[in-house]
Amino acid sequence: MEKIQNIVEYYDEVYPVTEEQINFFSEESACYEKPVKFLRIGCGTGMFEISLAKEGADVTGVEPFKELLDSANRHRRTQLMTVRFFLMSTLEINRFLGKGFYNIISCLDNRIELIDDPILIRKFFFDTKELLAKNGKLILKLRNFERIKQPVEQMPDISNIRITFKTQIKTLNDGTRLLDQEITSGNGHTNPVFKDKKIYPLKKNEIITFAKEVGFKNFQFYSNYKKEEFNPDSTELIAVIS
Repeated sequence: MEKIQNIVEYYDEVYPVTEEQINFFSEESACYEKPVKFLRIGCGTGMFEISLAKEGADVTGVEPFKELLDSANRHRRTQLMTVRFFLMSTLEINRFLGKGFYNIISCLDNRIELIDDPILIRKFFFDTKELLAKNGKLILKLRNFERIKQPVEQMPDISNIRITFKTQIKTLNDGTRLLDQEITSGNGHTNPVFKDKKIYPLKKNEIITFAKEVGFKNFQFYSNYKKEEFNPDSTELIAVIS
C-alpha cells in the first residue's frame, strides 16, 4: 500500500537539503565543464535540484509519484533557471532521456530500494551507464542493509516540532523485505506512507557486481556526505561509481 500524499507536505523535513549534501555534490562535479548536467532519479519535491540549478547547473529530475512531482513543478514555477521535472519511472529513463548526456546521475534518500527486483536493479545500472556522458558518475545514497539483521528492525525516527517520521523494515522467512513508514503530526494523528511495501536490500558487494557487469570500473564508498569512511556499522551507504 502506498499513500504518498501523506508525506508531500512534510517531504522536505524528512529529506532536507543539507549543506553537507550541497558541498558533496559540488566536490563531485568540480571536474566537469559547466554547466554540469545532473539527472536525479526519484527527485521528490525537487528542492535539491533547484539548489543545483541556482548555481548554474543543467538539471533534470524524474519522479514516479505524481503527488511529489506536482510539488516539484510548483517550486520550479517560481524560479528562472535550467531545471525540468518529468513524471517517469526508472523503467522508462533509457527510453525517454538522452543517452550519453549526463555528467552525474543520482538516486538518493533510499529511493533505489523501491526497485524491488534484482533483474530491475541490473537494468537500472545498465540504463544509467547508457545515460552517462564519458567519465560520468552514478551516486547512490541508501540504507546500509548489512546492519539490518533482525526480523523486525526499527530505523531511527526523524522528528521535529511538527512531525515524527517512523520507518520499520520487516524480513519474512523467505528473505523478502517489507517497508512500513508512517508520519505522526503534532496533533497526534498518524498517517501511513508505505505499508508492507516490498523493497530490495541492495548491499555494497551487489553494487560492485551489478555495476561492473555494465562497465563501471571505479568505486568509492562513504558513510555520509562528509565522506567519512564506510564501515559495516554505518547507518547509510553513499556510493560514487564511475
